Amino acid sequence: MINDTTHWPSPAKLNLFLYITGQKDNGYHELQTLFQFLDYGDELAITANSTGEITIEPELPDVPVTDNLIYRAAMALKTRAGCALGAHIHLSKTLPMGGGIGGGSSNAATTLVALNYLWQTDISQQELAEIGLTLGADVPVFVQGFAAFAEGVGEKLVKVSPQEKYYLVVRPGVSIATGEIFSHPKLHRNSPKRDLDTLIDGQYENDCEKVVRMLHPEVDKQLSWLLQYAPSRLTGTGSCVFAEFLSRNEANKVLEQLPDNVSAFVARGKNISPLHETLAKYRLAYNII
Repeated sequence: MINDTTHWPSPAKLNLFLYITGQKDNGYHELQTLFQFLDYGDELAITANSTGEITIEPELPDVPVTDNLIYRAAMALKTRAGCALGAHIHLSKTLPMGGGIGGGSSNAATTLVALNYLWQTDISQQELAEIGLTLGADVPVFVQGFAAFAEGVGEKLVKVSPQEKYYLVVRPGVSIATGEIFSHPKLHRNSPKRDLDTLIDGQYENDCEKVVRMLHPEVDKQLSWLLQYAPSRLTGTGSCVFAEFLSRNEANKVLEQLPDNVSAFVARGKNISPLHETLAKYRLAYNII
């Protein structure tokens, strides 16, 4: 498939719940969280080539190309596989940075999965996830491609099948760094560890929400508004908040009531990542199993 341009989704994710159960000596936090993908996200157009170089457009503002997670993912795969091929990657960016819906991590995972296929490097999915973990704690779940209950720092994944609801996701105009939240002295860090069945059947919450709302009035305002209409909460440690509905029509009705200057979208939860659905289609089209 050298010189063919292929198109790959880089989907958003939601943390349907997020509990912080402790902190390690190295500063990393131990979590229990539930990941689900959305049928909405960025897109990477990737053209594999024989140059041996990785080129990316457009360049992200204030991010050197060598710090770009897409570049780092491609180079990590090249190194692990001993691959001499290259690629040109065009990113169509939709997901906000610092939004808590996985934009950069998803981009890195899409790069790993797509180039592993295009370069025919035959790295196992587990190995790709291990490479992904070196790039960010959320990358492995995007590489594995199934909705998951995660523990540890987010790397211990158990496949689950939560209800695929519809979500109204609101993006306040603020970017929030994970470190800002995890380093805050008022962050709740001692939620009890619970078994999966208890968590799945309980009320979903996010331990980061209180601190984020306190630090960022824009987030507090949008979440308060959403709570008038449906169960709503923060996702991850970013700025995005979401409300859950049983139908797209219900979600769209609330979306229509948002002020014009508020950025938001409606998407459906997916237990199989759109990235892996695309991979399966390419394999079928090119008779690669």
